[in-house]
Amino acid sequence: MTLNTSRRGFLKSTTAAGAALVIGLNSNGALAAGQAGDAMLTPFVKIDADGQVIAIIKHFEMGQGPSTGLTTLIAEELGVTMAQIGYEFAPSNPKLYNNLLFGPLQATGGSTAIANSFEQYRTAGAAAREMLIAAAAADWGVEASALDIVDGQITGAGQSAPLADYVAAAAELSPPASPRLRAPEEWKIIGSPQTRRKDSPVKVNGQAQFAMDVHLPNQMVAMIKRTPQRGGLVASFDASAAKDIKGFIMAQPLPDKTGVAVYAEDTWAAIQSRDALEVDWDLSAAETRSSQQIKEEILAALNTAPSYNVNSANREAVETAMDGAAKVVEKTFYFPMLAHAPMEPLNCTIEQTAEGDIVLHDGAQMPTVTHMAYQGIFGLPAEKIHINTLLAGGSFGRRGTTDADYQVEAALAFMMTDRSRPVKLVWTREDDIRGGKYRPAFGHKVRVGLDAEGRIIGWDHRIAGQSIAKDTPFEMMVVHGGVDHMSVEGVAGTPYQIPGMAIGLTDIKKATSVLWWRSVGNTHTAYVMEVMMDLAARAVGQDPVDFRLAYLSGDGADQTRKAAVLKLVAEKANWGNPPAGRSQGIAVHKSFGSYVAEVVEVSGSPEDGIVIEKVTAAVDCGIPINPDVIRAQVEGAIGYGIGHVMRDQITLEGGRVEQSNFPDYEPLRISDIKAIETHILPSTEAPSGIGEPGTPPSAPALACAIAALSEGGEMIADLPMSEAGISFA
Repeated sequence: MTLNTSRRGFLKSTTAAGAALVIGLNSNGALAAGQAGDAMLTPFVKIDADGQVIAIIKHFEMGQGPSTGLTTLIAEELGVTMAQIGYEFAPSNPKLYNNLLFGPLQATGGSTAIANSFEQYRTAGAAAREMLIAAAAADWGVEASALDIVDGQITGAGQSAPLADYVAAAAELSPPASPRLRAPEEWKIIGSPQTRRKDSPVKVNGQAQFAMDVHLPNQMVAMIKRTPQRGGLVASFDASAAKDIKGFIMAQPLPDKTGVAVYAEDTWAAIQSRDALEVDWDLSAAETRSSQQIKEEILAALNTAPSYNVNSANREAVETAMDGAAKVVEKTFYFPMLAHAPMEPLNCTIEQTAEGDIVLHDGAQMPTVTHMAYQGIFGLPAEKIHINTLLAGGSFGRRGTTDADYQVEAALAFMMTDRSRPVKLVWTREDDIRGGKYRPAFGHKVRVGLDAEGRIIGWDHRIAGQSIAKDTPFEMMVVHGGVDHMSVEGVAGTPYQIPGMAIGLTDIKKATSVLWWRSVGNTHTAYVMEVMMDLAARAVGQDPVDFRLAYLSGDGADQTRKAAVLKLVAEKANWGNPPAGRSQGIAVHKSFGSYVAEVVEVSGSPEDGIVIEKVTAAVDCGIPINPDVIRAQVEGAIGYGIGHVMRDQITLEGGRVEQSNFPDYEPLRISDIKAIETHILPSTEAPSGIGEPGTPPSAPALACAIAALSEGGEMIADLPMSEAGISFA
């Protein structure tokens, strides 16, 4: 497996140099095959003359597992073991490596890696298998239908040979128009719990190369002193003190005046030099609001008519139904801004080749966005810009920016030099937490009307918050009729069959740069939906599981699949029968095409400390390609969701972020959750997302469990929980 790609090796790999057989797509997007150096073909599979198979991964690896999942698909169809196949990351080429669910964009996100590549990668692997078999069949004088490839050996008709023997001959053939895909009953690797991650060994032994590991000869390290308030600009700066720092090279304001770039020989010198820099800021157009003011604006908006009606429900009819309700359950919720806080801070390295090409070494989540930005900055055609995608130590949405923020910073910093030395841009964690991009703040106000029989007859749901997509290049994709779908997903389109449901949305001016955060809008909408379902069930004296199932009746796929995970998790968690001194909370949610239900079991008390004893999860994500990866992703998503709702928030004072690092923006600790148990539903449905769907139900299940600790326990609606007086042991 090639992970530590050299600069020269990277440029060669973009044309599949050294491969005797490559299979992928041609410039017209059709399945094609070729030999080494075929510049008209960008492959999904490369097979060297010695039989080494390489999967070309078009989705970058930030810990969510596509390097394993996509490799699995090719290995299964080709007929090799996971030990016989390696992987490389694809070059930046949206024409051939675009995300099929995002249009003309090469990008990783939205839990789409497997969902959009399932058929594509299987087809490439199957084509390779049939071409190798055809070459062997012609040599042996037998029918191709009598042969197969098993564990890297072409076998059948009483003969056997390693696939390496027929790579050269296969490269002379045309690929089949519609290769046969293996039937599920033939699968040996797909769905196997024994299949382990391809990237784990190199991460453990230190061979893996993350973006932060890049160190090019003669490189400089650049850091940016950024405006402390959104909208601030550099008025002037003084680098006198920085010049005394050993390793300091120079300091210059960025062309857009958003900060001052400091250049040094190494990272520590860059940090010290930047700290020594004195900058006067023009804050005349900067943000000055506090987070409390923003909260008040959001809550006030919830008490006015929504700016947009999200669905077609007649609001007046819903309000009339409410007036006749036997009971009305009402709750107002507030969700603060949150940081992504990946373990590897943002960074990338940029250089120029002797031919004038620009090469960026980056944990590139959306290479197309960066590629387009660089074409404008450097005035170069697409083929003169190359992106070497490396591993990333987490993202949670942070690296998938709409404006390529940190990559553009690196380009601007590089432009201000003579380009003779590579420039490595490094953010500290404080940089990102104090001045990065955040999960936007949101508020919800919900009124649920129930009749005398305990049935929902009306649901008035109002949402107010900061739009992620508006005023970005993604606005045309996700904003319709003024409604940013990411603000309301999880409420709009809920699988619950709720009569008389009116949904309204009001946008609030952004206080900071906002961005999608793991599971995006579902992070707050799932919390509200599930807490309200619990409160409604409590109001009419019904079991929370039975109450939910009543609104998941019928034979629609959404209802049956969501009900199935709800029933399974209730069974596996022994719902309704917690051990003495413990209580349970339950939540279920659909996001990114997957269905996840969770039961959280807690003990203790809000005053003396809540102990999260166990989280049980049930997941339906379609065909489970790699069960081991699925369980890991669900566990991580649960920890991410619960860890943030326990105690995290980003607050502003005078427009400045008050938090800076893990001491005051504390991530989940391994001791915070004693046990997590994940159950995967068997499925024949197409694979769907798994990197994010485990996050949305985790927080509401915890909230419901805490409320159930005592009779009439208060349901937490103002987050984080620590601000509501909840302590954790």
